[in-house]
Order: sequence, then C-alpha cells, then structure tokens
Amino acid sequence: MDYLKRMFRIPEIRNALFFLVLAIVIFRVAAHIPVPGIDASGLAAILQGNQFLGLLNMFSGGTLSSFSVVALGVSPYITASIIFQLLGMIFPSIEEMQKEEQGRQRLSRYTRIATVPLAFLQGYGLLRLLETQTQFGLQLSTWSFALALVSMAAGTIFLMWLGELVTERKMGNGISLLIFAGIMAGLPGTLAQVSATYTSADLFTVLMFAVLTVVTIVGVVVVSEGQRNIPVQYARGGAQALSGKVQSTLPLRLNVGGMIPIIFALSIVVLPPLLAQFFVEARTQFLRDAAQWIIVTFQNNTVYALIYFALVVAFTFFYASIVFRPDQIAENLQKQGGFIPGVRPGEQTSKYLQWVMNRLLLSGAVFLGVIAVLPNIVQGVTGNQNLVVGGASVLIVVSVVIDIVKQVQSQISMRAYDA
Repeated sequence: MDYLKRMFRIPEIRNALFFLVLAIVIFRVAAHIPVPGIDASGLAAILQGNQFLGLLNMFSGGTLSSFSVVALGVSPYITASIIFQLLGMIFPSIEEMQKEEQGRQRLSRYTRIATVPLAFLQGYGLLRLLETQTQFGLQLSTWSFALALVSMAAGTIFLMWLGELVTERKMGNGISLLIFAGIMAGLPGTLAQVSATYTSADLFTVLMFAVLTVVTIVGVVVVSEGQRNIPVQYARGGAQALSGKVQSTLPLRLNVGGMIPIIFALSIVVLPPLLAQFFVEARTQFLRDAAQWIIVTFQNNTVYALIYFALVVAFTFFYASIVFRPDQIAENLQKQGGFIPGVRPGEQTSKYLQWVMNRLLLSGAVFLGVIAVLPNIVQGVTGNQNLVVGGASVLIVVSVVIDIVKQVQSQISMRAYDA
C-alpha cells in the first residue's frame, strides 16, 4: 500500500501508468476492428486445431481469432529482432554494434525497417494458409486480398509504434505488455466457457487445475528470478594495492533465453505439418502419402510433445551460446584486475564459467521444456480441452508483471535518492 501511495504521488510514474492503461485500451479497441472483406466466424475452431495459428494468435494478443486489422500482432517485429540477434553471431560488425549504445540504436532502427516486409510476408502466408482451410471458406478477389494484406501490415506497424511509446515511459517492455494485455483479455472468455460446461463431476478436475496453475506461477517466478552468483575479487589500485581486495559477484541467470527458445522450437515443430497441408492433394502419390503421414504423426499428442520438448531444450542451449560468451567475460575480468577465487585468470576462468552455465542451463532448459508441453500433459491426463494451463502464456504474464514491479520500484527508489 505504501508503494501504491508513492506511485500516484510521483507525477512521472502516475502519468506513465495512465499512458500504459490508455495504450492497452487503444490496442483492445483495434483488436475489434475487422479486416475488410473477411468474415471471421468459424476461425476459432481452426485456431484450436492448428498449433502454428494458435501460437500466432497468442503472440498477437488474441487478435487473430477475430481477424482484426492487428491480427498479426507484433510477431513480425519479434521475428525481426531474433534475426538481428542471430546475425550478431555471424557478422562481427553487427556484434560490435550490439555492444555500443549508438550501435544498438541503429540496430533498433534496422529492426523496425525489417518489420515492414516481414509483416507483408507473414500476412501473405497467413491469408494463403487460411484459403487452404476449406472449413473456413475464405475466397478473396485480388483487390480484397491486397486490401486485407495492407490492413494487416499497417496494424502490425501501428502496434510496434504503440509498444515503443510504452517502452519510452520506462514501465517495462511495450511489446511484451501488449502480448500480456491480449492474454489477459482472453481470460474472462475462458472462465465463462468453463463455467458454462461445469458440473459437480468436474470438481476434482477444477481443483487440480487451480493447484497446477498456482504451482506453475510459483515455478515461473522462481526460475525467472533464479541466478547463480559467482564470487569475484578485484585488486585495489593505486597506493592501496596491498591493503586488500574488493569483493563482488558475477550473476549467471537460470533462464537466459526467456520465451525465445519456446518461440524457436514451436516455429520448427509446426513447420512439417504446415508444409504437408500444401501437398495433401499433390499429383504424385508418394507426396500425398508422405504429407498424410506427417500430419497424422504430428497429430499424435505424445509424439508432438516429445519433439517439442527436445527442441526447446536444444534451442535453450543454442540461444545461450549466442548471448553468453565466457571467453569475453574472462577477458574483461582479467583486464579489470578481477579473478574468481580458486580459478586461474584467462582460459581457466572461461572454462569454469562455461561449466557452471551448462549446469544452470540444464535445469532452465528442462523447466522451459516442461512449461512448453504443459498443455499437452494436462490434456492427456484430464482429457479436458477447456481446462488447460498454458505454460507459455503464464511465463509471459508473470515475466511482464515482475518487470513492471521492478521498473516501478526502481523509479520510486531513484526519486527517493533525488529527494
């Protein structure tokens, strides 16, 4: 309560929170403006049966289910960001830009520019994919197709601009906040659907679902905030060099990649059945049989969950190899006169940090894998399609809430010191 009172007493924080609420309201209004010429009735059933479209619907904040002008959400922007992160691993010039403030600003500008063609490309692919879904019955003329494509790309650019305005207010990441708002907006509808079909026989399932949700939230908080502090000592410089050492720590996070490994893994695991749908009616018998086999195989809940879990674990280690560079950390420590007690500077420090990080990554990767396949596990155990704990959604919601709390606390602390 004390923090809440102090929040609204500080004009900058109060105005930033009001702007955050306004941005969410604008986003939800835009989410109900339909794309011209498209009837979205019946789309919800397709989204439930298609993992790729379900992922896109989650990262669009639920706007794809109503096929609004912001149906693509911010997924093209997320894709552009991931591309430039991967390019930093390939090209040394981009890697150097990622280390400097001015370079990061240029990369941010390049990411915004790359979002535009990616939005058109993703919108084109989505419209063509929905045209192949016979139960949806989407038939667009050339003019209607172009109008829908431009509307969806413009909606993505608008959300990107709105999210960056929120980020500038230092109330958290604006893009993540928009995804968070979309996920929370779908919560009342889910509860209403569950209550409409609830009977006394479902009491145990509902209680188990509630307990599992709480356990998932607690687990996400623990893993998101978990870190290993490596002790580091720095020799004091100048005339006090012989008087002792300065103690410090090097934090290594348990969850390095956040949601990115799950995004990578799901993008790969949904690709085979997605491509197979285009070959179901091929002229070659072999292609038709192969496409049908792939679709049937990936519809198996157990097979899909095992492949998904393995990919999440693999991509967690892959992404960590991009963002965590133990050789650079060891080199910087050596330049600054720092060392880890009991470990020789240089190559031995690099090997030690990599060994510690691999142990942390194993725990974090297994956790992310379980979070990713949690809906499949719950469906397999309960057989209920309505009561599903969306682990990825919980991870986003909890991470965004933690980020907002930290941002507000840092703002209040900073102004307390100024006073």
